[in-house]
Amino acid sequence: MSVLCGLPPLLECVYCVACARWAWKRCLHSAGHDSETWGVATAEEFEPVPRLCRYILAVYENDLRQPQWEPPEGYGINPECLIVKKNYPDTGGRAPPYLLYLDHDHADIVLAIRGLNLAKESDYAVLLDNKLGKRKFDGGYVHNGLLKAAGLVLNAECEILKQLLEKYPNYTLTFTGHSLGSGVAALLTMVVAENRDRLGNIDRKRIRCFAIAPARCMSLNLAVRYADVINSVVLQDDFLPRTATPLEDIFKSLFCLPCLLCLRCMRDTCISEEKMLKDPRRLYAPGRLYHIVERKPFRCGRFPPVVKTAVPVDGRFEHIVLSCNATSDHAIIWIEREARRALELMQERDHVMEIPAKQKMERQQTLTREHNEEHKAALQRAVTLAVPHAFSPFHYGTFDEQEEEQSDTSVRDSPTGSSTKSKTKDDWDELIERLYDKDESGHMILKRSRSQ
Repeated sequence: MSVLCGLPPLLECVYCVACARWAWKRCLHSAGHDSETWGVATAEEFEPVPRLCRYILAVYENDLRQPQWEPPEGYGINPECLIVKKNYPDTGGRAPPYLLYLDHDHADIVLAIRGLNLAKESDYAVLLDNKLGKRKFDGGYVHNGLLKAAGLVLNAECEILKQLLEKYPNYTLTFTGHSLGSGVAALLTMVVAENRDRLGNIDRKRIRCFAIAPARCMSLNLAVRYADVINSVVLQDDFLPRTATPLEDIFKSLFCLPCLLCLRCMRDTCISEEKMLKDPRRLYAPGRLYHIVERKPFRCGRFPPVVKTAVPVDGRFEHIVLSCNATSDHAIIWIEREARRALELMQERDHVMEIPAKQKMERQQTLTREHNEEHKAALQRAVTLAVPHAFSPFHYGTFDEQEEEQSDTSVRDSPTGSSTKSKTKDDWDELIERLYDKDESGHMILKRSRSQ
């Protein structure tokens, strides 16, 4: 009888110890733990990030000649090179505002998309147009509303992009966006990468995306598979790339976001990482990750920022950081400022080392080769972990030069491959729908008209 009487207090003690252990582990977990095993980024690969942030900020401006956020020297935007700038009335609220800019200084064609506008119901409509597992794409899952917004942008700008790419054959095509816009930009990149013939058979190597403060918009297999063209930039403790809470639930709870993050943090702690990886519908931040680290545990103030990079499979920003900076680190103005500081430190270090131009070129070639190998290793890791649909027989763009050439040749020789004399306008919404059909089991399969 005495043993039974002592049992409830014992259970309470065990429960308290377990809760204390969880709280201690969560408080000790900092943003630096996410990327502590990653490599350090170089100035060459990180160079576009600060200026792309500036282009995103330009979408917010009413007059580019008198900007609200005065750009630092060398980061301004030339109004004469602005091709297109569209606001909510132009998109009908079905996509965020964006601009198309021709950057002659960096041989780049940039399409920049702004982030969420808290005062616009149409942005919430884009976020709410989704439910778990609603939209399959290319063997994985994506956010339905963001994919539809990507289709709208491509419908509007396809012909202009095609003309610019043909006029400037040595320029890259860069999609970039912040927060909500980052998801649209990432899905834009995926659609264009799989339909390069619609933009004049553009080489895959000319396509790239930088998703700033990215939304978790695609399943893990797609996030890893497209890491050769999509890059995500995360500042320290930013909450959005870390929480797997559906976007629509996050922004329905904006006014109680700290409570939501804490509850989600407690829930994710009880879910094994193996179970997370085996859920094909779970969405992730896309592509290669760049993590700007500038704060350390139990230390006040900001330190000189360091940029870590990798193509992780497991441990891919899975844990929310309980930090008072979780929301402020999501602001585009702070990301631009810290990214610029990080780039300046990298360039100063290179200048002190006095690296010759030839050696820089060799380092760039070595960096490209290392990124290719890391991407292939990530794909193999996904297969090893049995990530659903990690392996696909389709050609998603490898880094093998010979395979890439064969793929381009097959696109040009295919009956559906377009030329400069093809249709005057493609409906990308219909194209996205036509790319898929259902097999006997009800799963979506990709229709490929071109040979592999």
